[in-house]
Amino acid sequence: MRYLPWAVLGLAAYTLVAPLMKVATSELPSSVAVLISNTVLVVAAVAVVALSNESVVGYHTHPKAPYAYAGGLALAVGILAYYRALSLGPVSVVTPVFGMFIVTSSLIGVAVLDESLTARKVAGIALAVLAVYLTSVE
Repeated sequence: MRYLPWAVLGLAAYTLVAPLMKVATSELPSSVAVLISNTVLVVAAVAVVALSNESVVGYHTHPKAPYAYAGGLALAVGILAYYRALSLGPVSVVTPVFGMFIVTSSLIGVAVLDESLTARKVAGIALAVLAVYLTSVE
């Protein structure tokens, strides 16, 4: 379970994204906020790759690379839409709706990636849907 500390760190960091972007987009266009924040992301990713001595050469044509490209496109659309929604609506509604990706990603994992569907997962997904409903209805 070496992944758990990373997941918690990701949670802690990503928790700050919506409030920070809500403040930023109160005066910056959402597309500019995306460009600024994702420039920081790209610089950080380049630094991590460089510091870990991982070579990027050759991977851009790897058989699995098209999945990374498609993931990048989906991320771009998702983040552009998310930041636009944050600039227009309340964090307390936008973030839970956006957070439904947890449910939809879980369902894709089960349906497409042959991950197991247990009663516990079904209950978790149902509770997530309920939580989003309860927090997003004004």
